[in-house]
Amino acid sequence: MNLTIITKSPGETKNLGKNVSKLVKPGDLLAFYGELGAGKTCFIQGISLGLEVKDYVTSPSFTIINEYQGKIPIYHFDLFRLDDAEEILELGYEEYFFGEGLTVIEWSEKIEQLLPKEHLKIDIKFKDIYERTISFISQGDKFDKYLKELSRIENIRD
Repeated sequence: MNLTIITKSPGETKNLGKNVSKLVKPGDLLAFYGELGAGKTCFIQGISLGLEVKDYVTSPSFTIINEYQGKIPIYHFDLFRLDDAEEILELGYEEYFFGEGLTVIEWSEKIEQLLPKEHLKIDIKFKDIYERTISFISQGDKFDKYLKELSRIENIRD
């Protein structure tokens, strides 16, 4: 199942992330795709707000992974600086991908071959300076249910 939602501001992108946070469960993996500045981190900040993370969430560009504590742990990967998928093997990625928290990955295209069969692909594209087209592509039956719920939301507007 696929779902596309257009957000008209960074606030709406964060609000959409908050709505997604109501659906996620420990062990879920969200794979983000999109150009630099498209809104991947903004969306993840919304998820973190919804999961009551107290820390300010930033992109872990230099450390590759940040861990945050909220209602469930969040493992935030940013693979922008990753040159080779092999580099992630050294991090023990399986503990995160198949662990007890929510894994969110920016620049997922760099490690597609390592992603679990079941995950939610989130592709964010520029529509114009503020608007974003956010496409959700379910990879597995579990995420079809998420997208059915998400298609019912009405409260993302600022």
